[in-house]
Amino acid sequence: MTHMTNSPLLDLDGGVQAEGIDAGVAAHYGNPMIEQRSLLAGRGLVDLSHHGVLGVSGPDRLTWLNSIASQELRSLAVGESTETLLLDPSGHLEYAIRVLDDGVQAWLLVEAAELPGLQAFLDKMKFTLRVQIVDFTLSYATIGSMAVEPADVLGSVGLEVASPNGVALAWHDPWVAVSRGGYQYAEVAEHPGASWRWTEMLVVRPELPVLRDNLAAHPVVVPAGLLALEALRIAAWRPRRAMEVDDKTLPHELDWLRTAVHLNKGCYRGQETVAKVHNLGHPPRRLVMLHLDGSEGVLPVHGDDVQADRVRKGPAAESATESATEPAIERVTVGTVTSSAIHYELGPIALAVVKRNVPGTSTLFVESQDVSISASQQVIVPQSAGSVADIPRLPRLGGRSSVQ
Repeated sequence: MTHMTNSPLLDLDGGVQAEGIDAGVAAHYGNPMIEQRSLLAGRGLVDLSHHGVLGVSGPDRLTWLNSIASQELRSLAVGESTETLLLDPSGHLEYAIRVLDDGVQAWLLVEAAELPGLQAFLDKMKFTLRVQIVDFTLSYATIGSMAVEPADVLGSVGLEVASPNGVALAWHDPWVAVSRGGYQYAEVAEHPGASWRWTEMLVVRPELPVLRDNLAAHPVVVPAGLLALEALRIAAWRPRRAMEVDDKTLPHELDWLRTAVHLNKGCYRGQETVAKVHNLGHPPRRLVMLHLDGSEGVLPVHGDDVQADRVRKGPAAESATESATEPAIERVTVGTVTSSAIHYELGPIALAVVKRNVPGTSTLFVESQDVSISASQQVIVPQSAGSVADIPRLPRLGGRSSVQ
């Protein structure tokens, strides 16, 4: 992908640039709490112009994408939104792609860091099929909204959703419900994703200065930064490829079978592992949301260790002064913080991936900046996730008789 410059929207009053993978757009515009409320009220627009945009055209585009991806794409209707994953041969998650087809071209929206590798992989996999892959990142920029009618909000500040082939390029996040062919592990009566009303719209990139100027003058529609968006995303248990995924991640661990995997489609790379873990096994790790003790004034960051107490193996008493009736406790690392934020209602929260065998009732501790922060966990993926196939157990043959 061609090198991107900083977004013009950073020039708005209060704009503070994000760091790391989100550099180039605003982390916030002065007050992330108010920005969260503005987003939920449908009055906020989020600058995601650092994200990548790929186009796949040609008559074979959907059947080809379907053959390599986790989601059923052959029947994707014009204007319909979905998401899909590309896995390695062992089922580990490599790319997460937001997909929208306008009848002429499939539009793939991805994190900026993913685009070069994804484009190279797709070029390698197209063989002799009638598909063409083009990087449109310098032509189109992504703007996000939680409004009921996001195109109307965008229109009120002078921009239209791009529609190069007559269909508005607005991707509506399917996380609000379990997709056709998907499966939810979270055992809750009402999933917080049900209120995650999120849309990403493509606009013509050279019009971003117009958006900046009109936002500065608009009394109602306001810019919101990534800190606000991340807080709402974490509260909705919505996984993000750039934050929740490492080189060992299986989609089951993040409850991503909910919207990005079709369990009844044909073969694709990694499909055997997806089916085996879901039907016969359990994912080795699981996603939790942490409610953090904020009394220390420290917010953990991506990569911080999550720890838990356990009874030390071996003799309980190591000295004559220790009571033999009281087990020795040790604190061990059981996972990692993936995302964190301060939510306008929930306070400091985080998503973390922990070992499956960590009890859901355990108090956890996050080690950050030489401070141990206690955290209660809200189970997203339970220990029981997987093994959905009801297979009768056969008696073992050749076993020893109970009669001696």
